[in-house]
Amino acid sequence: FQDSRRYNSGYAPDNREVNKLDFIQAYGELYFKNAIGKDRPVSIRVGRMAYEVLDRRLIARNEWRNTTNSFQGVRALFGQNKNDWQFEAMALQPLDRLLDDLDEPIENQWFFGGIGTWRRWSDVITLQPFYLGLHQDQEIGFTERMIHSPGIRGYGFIGDTGFDYDTQFVYQFGRDGNRQQRAFGSVSEIGYRRKDLEWKPRLSANYGYASGDKNPTDRKNERFERFFGFARPWSNNDYFQWENIHAPKARIEFQPDKKLRIDAGYSAYWLASDTDRWNNTNLRDTTARSGDFIGHERDIRVRYKLIPQLDVNVGYAYFAPGKFTQLTGRDDASNFVYLELTARLFE
Repeated sequence: FQDSRRYNSGYAPDNREVNKLDFIQAYGELYFKNAIGKDRPVSIRVGRMAYEVLDRRLIARNEWRNTTNSFQGVRALFGQNKNDWQFEAMALQPLDRLLDDLDEPIENQWFFGGIGTWRRWSDVITLQPFYLGLHQDQEIGFTERMIHSPGIRGYGFIGDTGFDYDTQFVYQFGRDGNRQQRAFGSVSEIGYRRKDLEWKPRLSANYGYASGDKNPTDRKNERFERFFGFARPWSNNDYFQWENIHAPKARIEFQPDKKLRIDAGYSAYWLASDTDRWNNTNLRDTTARSGDFIGHERDIRVRYKLIPQLDVNVGYAYFAPGKFTQLTGRDDASNFVYLELTARLFE
């Protein structure tokens, strides 16, 4: 269960930050240890579930936010992580996070699909083909939608070279109200770690893309749907998500001590479609006269284990607005400092 609250704020409470005492996990499970072969179990879970799969960009608990994504329904797992293949199928309803009452499933929404994982057929790649779908009935405040999202993810280490990579491609089609859904998203990262050095530094470069809607008055919607993904990989300010974006990023990580980890990065952001919105701020210029450069961000984070039961996470992020942001009314830079303490009762 989880209890999320906020104090001393000048803003109205919302369910990104407030969700008083409620269950986010409460399910029954049937577990068959050798159902499809030796050490190849089948697990069927029914109830409430909060979990993460793929690279957390489409399904995540979203722990950077004060509240947690959770679902109610059925999840079936065939195989386990140590097997050379695994498959997951799910049929779930997202939970509506109610501020003061018990959460309830959103009755007119179903989130469903299947995710395969193919391991150890190659020394350098693990493949995850998947299909995810979102069906939403038309009701007051909701548009009828049927979004299909086939995709594939590949990741791994390139031998003993020190290089690693992770890449994902998603295509979307279906209906969004009276418009056809036609969207695309991709993320690619390559990293290099020097394991022979005491501080184990890692350098990485990442590029993320998600299409945006080109014309709000036509019969086609090109805006990418990120479902229930995690926004944190895009920005430590939590300003961005996987929608209408070009986002290159460079990052360095190192570990001066077994208790201390430090990482820092630089990111830049452009609109994929200069007529579509920047979601988290709801800024938009349908005339495209404001350009497409949103701005850039620099950040640093320090994580330290004070004692086995207590972790400290301190970070700073600076965002400088670009032409689009300035011309649509947000011309100030922002400075964001945060402190997190994570305590565990058992270690």
